[in-house]
Amino acid sequence: MKEEENIKSPEAGPEVPAEKAAEAETKAAPIAEVETDQDETDEDDIDPSTVWDADEVEKKLKAVMETGREIDLLAILKANSFLFYDLYKRKYRIHPVFSEVSFGGVYKADFVWLNDDSDGPEWVLVEIEKPRMNLFKDNDYAAAPLNNAIDQMKSWDRYFTSNPLESKRIFGAVAKFRYVLVAGDRKDWQTEEAMLWRNQHNKDSKIEIRSLGTFLTSLEIFKKTPQTMWSFAAHPVARPSTELEAYWKGNKWMDDMRLIFA
Repeated sequence: MKEEENIKSPEAGPEVPAEKAAEAETKAAPIAEVETDQDETDEDDIDPSTVWDADEVEKKLKAVMETGREIDLLAILKANSFLFYDLYKRKYRIHPVFSEVSFGGVYKADFVWLNDDSDGPEWVLVEIEKPRMNLFKDNDYAAAPLNNAIDQMKSWDRYFTSNPLESKRIFGAVAKFRYVLVAGDRKDWQTEEAMLWRNQHNKDSKIEIRSLGTFLTSLEIFKKTPQTMWSFAAHPVARPSTELEAYWKGNKWMDDMRLIFA
């Protein structure tokens, strides 16, 4: 997590370490005055190609896919919010990503964001598994690492179901949760057995499984059409979990949702 991902502007000169960029964003938006409403930034207000260096991100992302270090992957994701583009349902006027959100004393979601769905606030909780994860045994049954990751996320769902007041304390108002497990390379899921297994799992389970290829998909889209990422460029790095409560408390739509989902 301590690896610095550089956010570079082709016109701005020196590179700015993501850690410092995140610190600067935090200073610009202290907890008591966290930026919330999503209707203040328009597509013409920002050029995503000046926020991230696609070639540099691609180089680091592919390198970590080879080394298999989860901590390095998390650092890259924290510093480059656009990599979540493929996972977001709504791509424009997004709510920011928050990292390392703890709950229940023993649980922690790697990344969290709000989706202001038409039927109420949907909170997306994402668990990232290390690259090069062993997914299946020789007999095509799910291997222990994959089963353990799924069981962990099921325990999150059980916790919030059993502790509705805690979910309101952390998230303000919740209509539903969306659980996303990112595990395995694209090629790991491209065998016939793996495709059938995941298809059936995603039909039967609340835990949605995606491959690490989701981040490469977002990167490919950014390289082809950078302006597509304008809403993510308004929130270029993941915010710390310490800002989450202040964020939803300062959001007007969430004020209404807190009355409805009291």
